[in-house]
Amino acid sequence: MPYLTVEKKANIFKEFGGSEKNTGSVEAQIALVTERINSISAHLKQNKKDFSTHRGLMKMVGQRKRLLSYLSKTNLSGYRALIEKLGIRK
Repeated sequence: MPYLTVEKKANIFKEFGGSEKNTGSVEAQIALVTERINSISAHLKQNKKDFSTHRGLMKMVGQRKRLLSYLSKTNLSGYRALIEKLGIRK
């Protein structure tokens, strides 16, 4: 069973991107990557020796970091609202 269904993706894009069609907005991309990171983190808690998945997780964390860096440079208030909404950067 896929962890990220079409409906779930559409909800993420609707909530963070403004519409289901706006898949390219930075906020929607960050929210989608965060959802994938949370899912893979839960998988790795049960499968501690799954090193290939761990590498994929690290790549996603780096991608999210780059996207967040871009967002903080272009739209600081949007960046602060997004990290508050997603619950990252405690």
